[in-house]
Amino acid sequence: MARYRDAHVGGCTEATVQQHADGSILLRSTEALRWYPARLTDCLEQWAAEAPDRSFVARRGADGAWQHVSYAQMLQRVQAMAQALLDAGLSRERPLAILSGNDVEHLTLALAAMWAGVPYIPVSTAYSLISQDFGKLRHILAITEPGMVFASGPEYARAIAATVPADLPVVLAQGQLEGRATRRFDDMLATAPGATLAGAHARVDADTVAKLLFTSGSTREPKGVITTHRMLCSNQQMIRQCLAFLADEPPVLLDWLPWNHVFGGSHNVGIVLYNGGTLYLDDGKPTPAGMQETLRNLREISPSIYFNVPKGFEEIASAMDSDTRLRDTLFARCKALMYAGAGLSQAVWDKLDMHAEASIGERIRIVTSLGMTETAPSSTYAVGTAVAAGHVGLPNPGVDVKLVADAGSGKTEIRFRGPNVMPGYWRLPEVSAASFDDEGFYRTGDAVRWVDAADPQRGLLFDGRIAEDFKLASGTFVSVGPLRARIVVAGHPCVQDAVITGLNRNEVGALIIPRADELKRLLGAAADAPLPEVLQSAAARAFFQAMADRLAHEATGSASRVARLHVLAEPPSIDKGEITDKGSINQRAVLGHRAALVEAMYEGPAADPWIILPQGAADPTAE
Repeated sequence: MARYRDAHVGGCTEATVQQHADGSILLRSTEALRWYPARLTDCLEQWAAEAPDRSFVARRGADGAWQHVSYAQMLQRVQAMAQALLDAGLSRERPLAILSGNDVEHLTLALAAMWAGVPYIPVSTAYSLISQDFGKLRHILAITEPGMVFASGPEYARAIAATVPADLPVVLAQGQLEGRATRRFDDMLATAPGATLAGAHARVDADTVAKLLFTSGSTREPKGVITTHRMLCSNQQMIRQCLAFLADEPPVLLDWLPWNHVFGGSHNVGIVLYNGGTLYLDDGKPTPAGMQETLRNLREISPSIYFNVPKGFEEIASAMDSDTRLRDTLFARCKALMYAGAGLSQAVWDKLDMHAEASIGERIRIVTSLGMTETAPSSTYAVGTAVAAGHVGLPNPGVDVKLVADAGSGKTEIRFRGPNVMPGYWRLPEVSAASFDDEGFYRTGDAVRWVDAADPQRGLLFDGRIAEDFKLASGTFVSVGPLRARIVVAGHPCVQDAVITGLNRNEVGALIIPRADELKRLLGAAADAPLPEVLQSAAARAFFQAMADRLAHEATGSASRVARLHVLAEPPSIDKGEITDKGSINQRAVLGHRAALVEAMYEGPAADPWIILPQGAADPTAE
């Protein structure tokens, strides 16, 4: 039996199960939610008093050395900046928009806005630096009507010129914008806090809006999730009870996850602040170039808990094959690993276990959760040593979970109610009302099922998004989420995702979204080789043919058999809403924009010369 490093966990390991007359099931943790503060900034004040010299945040400087800001220093910065924001006329109706990524200035402004009772809007950097039409940025600024915009430097000039009115104040951390007056961040830090700030801070309570987080997934225009102090503080207390080791000693995090997303900006930053820990800002990310910085940092910093997306863990697991320093530093004091954003393959999971055993003689538990922007984010946790890929666990203390049968798909939807659930979307009252059922549960649209129906205490499994599922012409339901996961595993490491086709057709098809860098590396192609040229090569064709044959061989019926596929040479577009800023694929948008390609794929190779059909497999209509 595998040994695991001891880690103090709890909170979500047992639940009561109540069957209701309407067929729904109510789950509640057997552990009550304990006290939590009214304002997240109360934690900053607490740790500035109890551990003033402890490092709160650190980031590498230009010389490569880590530059630290203590809790006492951050409190001073936050109060000065909060007064500057009020002096500039910011308020609930005139919030602060932050266009740039994770840095000390961003964190200072975020906490300052919360201290003063001013909502802030962390906007995806992709909407400014990758987008060509700035449509999503323009939409966010229009719906929020900010009183000030912050950016780290002049690299945001084009986006600001296109979307920010000339009379709206712009603050930069460094540099200047040609033809436009700007304020300097450092000048605002020189502001002396006064009575105005004291009064504003006193009015901040649990229901004050802390920030607006914009969703990125299922619609063309992002929706602003109203995030209150109550949501943030209650969720951090839930997390502390589920991952109780966070309170045993101040946590140390090394993290790159972007703050415009709830995982990085609410979950991870919140863990540090709530528990008096230290956050090392990782300027890397899970890309071929970005991972080098992450690996460099992990060779120096030993986190007590480590978070990443599955692609990041995949890269780290592979790097540890030949880098014992990386392996030993990562596992030196780590109590748990956690992923989010997508499913972690069991192969990567097993490799992480192998490396931990080689380094410290035991495994590190890998914890998982189910949550979303609307729930601040975590509503369930799976923390045991029997957790496997796909598990999402049982409810957090204080969260009511309702399981409701969906007649259309035959699946079970999970819904949430609790202090961590949003009051609604910003200035979208009708959409907000429709997002809750008549008992006040947030309708997630996520499907779950029991790990073991005979033993509910083993928890729940994620079962895909209900809205993505569809029927073939035969009336057979296609479960899109699990099928996409199978395709990614079959195409590892060259497949990022797949868009499933076949609504009202006889066969399931797939549009394959390749990882261009991994495909070029596998085939020995030049890094700058055009993707269409690579895909036309015999080697690429052979790779995807083998993948198609494997998928067909493993299929159990028409709903799980990919009968035709097409590998996309044109990457998904962020401006068309086909891909989100965090890299997840919008199935509906891709199908809508590429309808002609789907038609050609079903007409056959004559219409689509890049179509790949499985060879030597069973009749796709046979069950």
